[in-house]
Formats: sequence, C-alpha cells, structure tokens
Amino acid sequence: MAKDYDRREVLMKMVELPCSAMLVAVCGPLAAQADEGEYDPSEHYWGMGIQVDKCIGCGRCVEACKAENDVPREPFYFRTWVERYVIDNDGEVTVDSPEGGIRGFQAAEEDGDALRAFFVPKLCNHCDNPPCVQVCPVGATFITEDGVILVDSDYCIGCRYCIQACPYGARYLDPRSKTADKCTFCYHRITKGLAPACVEVCPTEARVFGELKSQASPLRRMKRMSALQVLKPSLNTEPKVFYSGLDGEVR
Repeated sequence: MAKDYDRREVLMKMVELPCSAMLVAVCGPLAAQADEGEYDPSEHYWGMGIQVDKCIGCGRCVEACKAENDVPREPFYFRTWVERYVIDNDGEVTVDSPEGGIRGFQAAEEDGDALRAFFVPKLCNHCDNPPCVQVCPVGATFITEDGVILVDSDYCIGCRYCIQACPYGARYLDPRSKTADKCTFCYHRITKGLAPACVEVCPTEARVFGELKSQASPLRRMKRMSALQVLKPSLNTEPKVFYSGLDGEVR
C-alpha cells in the first residue's frame, strides 16, 4: 500500500533534494541556472513582457532600478520609468511622469471628462535591429549573443550619438562618467540566475522576464496567451520588450 506523507514528511523530503532541483521547484529556471555553473550566453535569448492592465503606477520598479544600478538620484536620469496616460471624452490625451513615477502618482482631478487612465512602464527595448548600435562610432554600444544591448563605458566617448538615435528616449549621459547609460535587463543579475530588479519588486507581476527561445519560458507563455504589441513598430527596430493591452495612444 502506498505510503501517505504528511506535511512534515514532504518538507523533509524536499530538504534532501539536490540544490539545483530545489531552485527549480521554488524559483524556476532562472534561479536554477546559478547552480549549474558558468553562464553560457549562446543558450539564452532574453526579452521582457509588460502587462499594462496590471501596472498600478506604484513606482517600485523605478526605485529598485536606481538602487540596483547606481543610477543618479536626480529626477531626469532613468533606466526605466512609468508614464500615466489620461484620455478624456473628447479624445484628448494627457501624459505625465513626475520624477519618472518613482514616487507614484497623485490621483487625477475628477472633472468628469476622463474616459480612462492607465500606466505604461518604459525602458530600453533591446532591439534586434538597434539604431544605437549602428550610429556608435567606436563600437561602445553593442548587442550580446543573448540579445541584450550593452554599453562598454571604457570605450564610450560620450558623443551622445546613441542617445539621439534611440527612438524610445531610453538613454542618458551619466553626469559622473560622461558616458552613455541605459537599461541592461540587470545583466549582472540575469547571468547569475536572478531576475531584473524591476521584475523582482513588482507587486502585481506586471513585468514578465524570460527566454524568447524556450517554450517553457513565462514570456513565451505570455506571447501565446496574449495579443502583444511593441512600441513604434513602423521603425522596424524589432524590439524585445512586448506589451499586452497597449492602447493606440501610447507612443
């Protein structure tokens, strides 16, 4: 007769599992990767999904990004930020992002004209056809084998060409190093099996990070289950940040 395990016995059995198995069971494949040895970029291809209907504009992602990546605290340097869109009955669109949304948003005045409002997190789109890489005169901006756009600050000469070329406004010149900076998907974290800081702190799981090639990836599941859009598709930059529930007014 099969043995019936109670809760305590099940927990004891879990303690006996190898570390890598425990990581998969509790934290998923990203966490397990850290226990499997050296990171191999050829085995990964990263992207992010954003579920607009889940974003509550709390700003925790912006704060976590600044803290994790040592982004200057001034309210005009951001690797990620949140915008609020308010559309009134006449079709007029108001967009605001006070301090990048890092402190959240004050309630909009209720004048009866607002038809709907929503929040849209933004960041570098890590394009497959990135204009920033094309214009960099010294090769400081480059795309990695696993699909992430990075900036080598040792090579960057601060010419700002990439900042001007980015159609998403996702780059800035770091006032301390005088070099270009931007979102890296927290590359130092994902190569260790950790999620990007913005994904980790989101209370509503509005951000979904994962593999674009793996069928088991949360991002691939999101692509199968939702109608996804990208920002400025007519530019043919082939972004790897996808949005579900994106309003046509978002640019």
